Amino acid sequence: MADAPSPASQTLSRGIRILEILADAGGPLAIDEVAAELGVHRSIAYRPLRTLEDHGLVVRDAGGGVSLGARMAALAAGVAHDLQAEALPELTAVANELGMTCFLAVLDGEDCITLASVEPRHAIASVAQRPGARHPVTVGAPGKAILAQLAAAEWPSGASAELRRDVELTRERGYGTSHDEVIPTVQSVAAPLVLRGRRPAAIAVVHVATSLDDAAIAARLQRSATVIRDALDG
Repeated sequence: MADAPSPASQTLSRGIRILEILADAGGPLAIDEVAAELGVHRSIAYRPLRTLEDHGLVVRDAGGGVSLGARMAALAAGVAHDLQAEALPELTAVANELGMTCFLAVLDGEDCITLASVEPRHAIASVAQRPGARHPVTVGAPGKAILAQLAAAEWPSGASAELRRDVELTRERGYGTSHDEVIPTVQSVAAPLVLRGRRPAAIAVVHVATSLDDAAIAARLQRSATVIRDALDG
């Protein structure tokens, strides 16, 4: 029989889960909402929340709403710092040229996680894609661009025949697409970012409607992927 988790490890696990919940939230959450997501009583959720607050990882507003703190941004900036530094100018250029949110995604276990993102400067409306956001690598354009870099044996189990066809098409044409897969009404285009000695990654955009076709968007992403790869491998 497996050993039950210790109180310390359970508390740590809940603290990490709270950070994930807040990263996925569209705005501040009440403590009761955080507790509901955790499946625990408010008093149990409060303890790890308080610890995270003491370390500046979460903050509470005047109404008691909880959100990620500035300290989280500082920690996130240290993850793959060189990759983020090289990618940021390209993400910014793509976002402003296409009028779409552009982001860098990497493989994290069986998930696709956003490492950095830039929203267009002058767009009337754009789709937010916050750093730290994650979804299964088996859905969405960035996931397909990442899976295209892996052998099928390295994929999460249970991949559908449709996904296999989509990933094969992504390999053939050099980019992946998705419509309504991760967020309803949202479309995405992603190009693989193949980096020597690093986890599979992708550079992608998300948008609601555009006059540009997927191939034109992908061509711009592919140019940026080449710039980032050459800068890191050079």
